[in-house]
Amino acid sequence: MRIGMRLLLGYFLIVAIAAWFVLSIFVQEVKPGVRRATEGTLIDTATLLAEVGREDLLSGHAQQDRLSQAFSQLRQRPINADIGGIQKVRNEYHVYMTDAQGRVVFDSAGRAVGEDYSRWNDVYLTLRGKYGARSSPVNNADRENTVMYVAAPIYDGGKIIGVLSVGKPNSAMAPVIHRSERRILWAGAALLGIALLIGLAVAWWINRSISTLSRYADSVTNDAPLPLPDPGSSELRRLAQALENMRIRLEGKKDIERYVHALTHELKSPLAAIRGAAEILSERPPPEVSKRFIDNILAQNARMQSLVEKLLTQARLENRVEIAPVSVSVDALFTRVADARSALLSAKNLTLTCNSTSLKVAGEPELLEQALGNLLDNAIDFTPPGGTLALAARDEQKQVRITVTDSGSGIPDYALARIFERFYSLPRENGYKSSGIGLAFVQEVARLHQGSIALENRAEGGVVATLTLAQS
Repeated sequence: MRIGMRLLLGYFLIVAIAAWFVLSIFVQEVKPGVRRATEGTLIDTATLLAEVGREDLLSGHAQQDRLSQAFSQLRQRPINADIGGIQKVRNEYHVYMTDAQGRVVFDSAGRAVGEDYSRWNDVYLTLRGKYGARSSPVNNADRENTVMYVAAPIYDGGKIIGVLSVGKPNSAMAPVIHRSERRILWAGAALLGIALLIGLAVAWWINRSISTLSRYADSVTNDAPLPLPDPGSSELRRLAQALENMRIRLEGKKDIERYVHALTHELKSPLAAIRGAAEILSERPPPEVSKRFIDNILAQNARMQSLVEKLLTQARLENRVEIAPVSVSVDALFTRVADARSALLSAKNLTLTCNSTSLKVAGEPELLEQALGNLLDNAIDFTPPGGTLALAARDEQKQVRITVTDSGSGIPDYALARIFERFYSLPRENGYKSSGIGLAFVQEVARLHQGSIALENRAEGGVVATLTLAQS
């Protein structure tokens, strides 16, 4: 299982457990919370009605006095209230009043007048100066359908002369409780959904960043390093930089061996030629023969010096981790590399065309000029006299693709996979081989610029080299 998925599962499990605990507590508290709020309302109502019912109790005709008339009128008046989506159409209070002995003298339902309620908890406790309340079923057959009663004492001159109790069916609170529970559960589901989406986004980002680093590590293993990635976080960026430093150090060890081997191989021929020329010169040949061998010694010396300089340049470039990019005009690049090779182009009667463009790239001007010059040198070397060359650039999705096109013989199929290897070279149009470092240099420049380089044969003949760089 991928690390991002493991993190997602762990994160979601923690959120789900936390949400379950919170939601269960909320749901468990909804019913008692609503009942506590209702009980507080019943206390206020009972206390108020106790003051109103005192005169009725003292008159001795409580079932016909003001409370009775008020409830009679209340039953005749319909209620049509929309309380947050819950319709209320009738009064749900049940009110009864007892005397000091607990006998009912008033009942809003007219059923319990004369009955002894002195043993009911609400009446019993209130007559003794305590807080009285009870919750009792409407009938014994339905124990779930209960009514909550809260009582208040009726005073006369500081003496308790009776009790007024107000009841409200618990079923009347059920819609409120159910609606609250539904809303809490919907909110919990939404919370889990949002948490899952956030977890998926984080897991996708982690997997993407790690995959980017994995691809970079694989490319290093395959000796075709990609540009140093930017994973998007400081920690992963430091890891990417550590991988890059490790790559440079490991490749440095391998490159020393390759450099020594290649340098030894490349220097064999010039040294042999110089040694042969020196032996002949030691025999004091005629002046014209001496001049020819002296020229050969100088040419071989220049070849060795060029090879050593290229190797040093390549080594310095590969040890660089980053550059300080500036805005570079593509037109100016084309002009400089074309002017520097005008003599070579004239000598081979080659036609070079440069498309005019206002594009700019982000990079180091000297490195870009040298890399583009290497590509153009290759095109010149592989193009026969009278051929054509072209420098072009186009904008493509915030990148600039610079192409160098020639009309030469193209790259053999067997060489396409090795064309960017150091010291790998093909015979030029004149029959000679180069040092095999030019394209490796271009590849390193592309890497430093977070770009890419690709070579492919054209259907009509020749090669097109494409250097892709970030647009400035």
